[in-house]
Amino acid sequence: MRALTAAWILGLSSVAVAADAQTPAPPMAGMPHTMPMTAPTPASPPAATSGSTEGYKAAMNKMDRDMAMSYSGNADQDFVAGMLPHHQGAVDMARVELAYGKDPAIRRLARQVIAAQEKEIAFMKSWQARHSTP
Repeated sequence: MRALTAAWILGLSSVAVAADAQTPAPPMAGMPHTMPMTAPTPASPPAATSGSTEGYKAAMNKMDRDMAMSYSGNADQDFVAGMLPHHQGAVDMARVELAYGKDPAIRRLARQVIAAQEKEIAFMKSWQARHSTP
């Protein structure tokens, strides 16, 4: 009988242990009531400032300033007025890539961007000169 009682007690205790494993234990005195389920993630370090980062920031800031414009109501003139600084920004960013970048394919792309954008900038400036209103 004792063996049967011991088996029954052991059987119940294993069920109780299994149930307790799924039920959080009550908080202990002086301990926080909630515990994180995962380890906290350390704060990300601040982004390193590099010459390329400073170059890109300068190019973007210049482009943003130059794109702030008064609109004329003439769609063609406004398009060109906005696109000129946008294209120049692309050229400036491509020059940063050439100064700091290492990937041959991206450096080749940067040279292509400069060539294409400078050609379009020249066209737009010429168009502006012919179509500007006095």
